[in-house]
Amino acid sequence: QLQLVESGGGLVQPGGSLSLSCAASGFTLDYYAIGWFRQAPGKEREGVSCISSNGARTNYADSVKGRFTISRDNAKNTVYLQMNSLQPEDTAVYYCAASSSETVVALWQRLNEYDYWGQGTQVTVSS
Repeated sequence: QLQLVESGGGLVQPGGSLSLSCAASGFTLDYYAIGWFRQAPGKEREGVSCISSNGARTNYADSVKGRFTISRDNAKNTVYLQMNSLQPEDTAVYYCAASSSETVVALWQRLNEYDYWGQGTQVTVSS
């Protein structure tokens, strides 16, 4: 069974940090770009970051640039999202997704570029 599982979410105070993980089972992530998305209540799902299959290229939404860092360890079949200086507006369910598309690097924020999705992990930033 092909599956992506996110972990690492939780409750954190403004200014705090969290590290999310996206682990794959049933397939290898080596040939997939991985995107992180988030969805806040009442809002559309939005792209947060993306990393190419070999890790050479990364993309970030303007709202998280300089605060979030995406990385991957293909040996562990896992992708990470380090989130620093978290703010209440970062509160959302965070999802990872895997893409085999050749256009994903340019179109990484489009949901239909992705083949597999995780179930999400809740991140709440509140004092």
